[in-house]
Amino acid sequence: MDYVNGPGRHHLFVPGPVNIPEPVIRAMNRNNEDYRSPAIPAMTKTLLEDVKKIFKTTTGTPFMIPTTGKRQSFYGSLSHLSEVRTLRIVDETDRVGKSPLSVPPVIPINFYCGMTISLIPLGTGAWESTLTNTLSPGDRIVSFLIGQFSLLWIDQQQRLKFNVDVVESDWGQGANLDVLESKLATDHAHTIKAICIVHNETATGVTNNLAKVRKLLDDYGHPALLLVDGVSSICALDFRMDEWGVDVALTGSQKALSLPTGIGIVCASPKALEATKTSKSVKVFFDWNDYLKFYKLGTYWPYTPSIQLLYGLRAALDLIFEEGLDNVIARHNRLGTATRLAVEAWGLKNCTQKEEWYSDTVTAVLVPPYIDSSEVVRRAWKRYNLSLGLGLNKVAGKVFRIGHLGNLNEVSRKVSSRGFIPSLSIMILQRFRFTKTGLQLLGCLAGVEMILKDVGYPVKLGSGVGAACAYLQNNIPLIPSRI
Repeated sequence: MDYVNGPGRHHLFVPGPVNIPEPVIRAMNRNNEDYRSPAIPAMTKTLLEDVKKIFKTTTGTPFMIPTTGKRQSFYGSLSHLSEVRTLRIVDETDRVGKSPLSVPPVIPINFYCGMTISLIPLGTGAWESTLTNTLSPGDRIVSFLIGQFSLLWIDQQQRLKFNVDVVESDWGQGANLDVLESKLATDHAHTIKAICIVHNETATGVTNNLAKVRKLLDDYGHPALLLVDGVSSICALDFRMDEWGVDVALTGSQKALSLPTGIGIVCASPKALEATKTSKSVKVFFDWNDYLKFYKLGTYWPYTPSIQLLYGLRAALDLIFEEGLDNVIARHNRLGTATRLAVEAWGLKNCTQKEEWYSDTVTAVLVPPYIDSSEVVRRAWKRYNLSLGLGLNKVAGKVFRIGHLGNLNEVSRKVSSRGFIPSLSIMILQRFRFTKTGLQLLGCLAGVEMILKDVGYPVKLGSGVGAACAYLQNNIPLIPSRI
């Protein structure tokens, strides 16, 4: 069936993709341009310099991978089939045995006509770029399995024929650094070539301590590369590429940068660039050397970028720098803390098992055994025009996720029939910094309370919102430009 928009603004609180600020939308509202003209290389040069700032690096080399869809048709060995076969098109949740919102349809495919697949390798492409440019098949990697996205990265590492030493923790726990220490202590021959770690695991709301990982490597004088997935952390959580000795970090445009999906951003240290000289992995589209050649030429792009996304990235970075990156990080901490206080007031538990692992970009909320968390997500979308994150894989049906990252949208200004904000609302709005993200979050929390009531959980309406309000009212600073 066709779905139409509900009245008012849709409330997007999944942990990515996130809300896109109006200035970014306006910046992207433009026609195509010739990316070989002088204008686009000039803008790209400034973008590359400014992108380094969000990684907090002065020595790293960034690569912006233009992951616009590439289409590939399958004919060849399939085209001789005269009968119609069926193929189930699945998404990530269905692949692991559950698709709570809807079961993907069984679609008849006539292989006589070929099959077209759209490939958009964003975070996954950045993963592959990181691995294939720095390592060779057979290289030993220590990789931490703590949730769905670390699991998928490990799956990719294994498919690329690396020797993956998996360190697994319960979902809801962080990376087991005691196991890492024992492996480093006994690896006298330095057979471990890389440590792969997801900084912020969005499936469970767990943030890992990268500074501790770097300290262990330094304590044992180990030369292994430190490769970090920062997809849902960079531009939202404290991330210090140079200080923590991160060799490759990666993120995606659709997370804290608050852009549409479409750009994978990788930043490589000098040590990582040196590793490319000995890497024997096959790479074509993701080959950093192709980018470096065009960097030297001053044209920057070996492949066609999305012009609209480049202008959007320019606007997004300007917003971040206007607010101040450290202020952005502090804002995310306030939103994360407020959400956790609301969960506690509801009498529910955080999937994250220790405070040291709490994420400030996503909170995974455990529901009682008699409630299917997928029904919480379904009800949110169907009744309240609110999108929450599903529980994935091992925690499917057990948790729902509240994403609180990026530049969240403003509260609607026309809240009365006469088109103005009542004086009390003005007083409240003025206490909320930048884009009134606190009030946006409170709307989400109010929606979750009603949904919990709908699915049979005995929540006291206003309990979580009240706890979050009490914290935010005491901790949100005045807007600097309005002091």
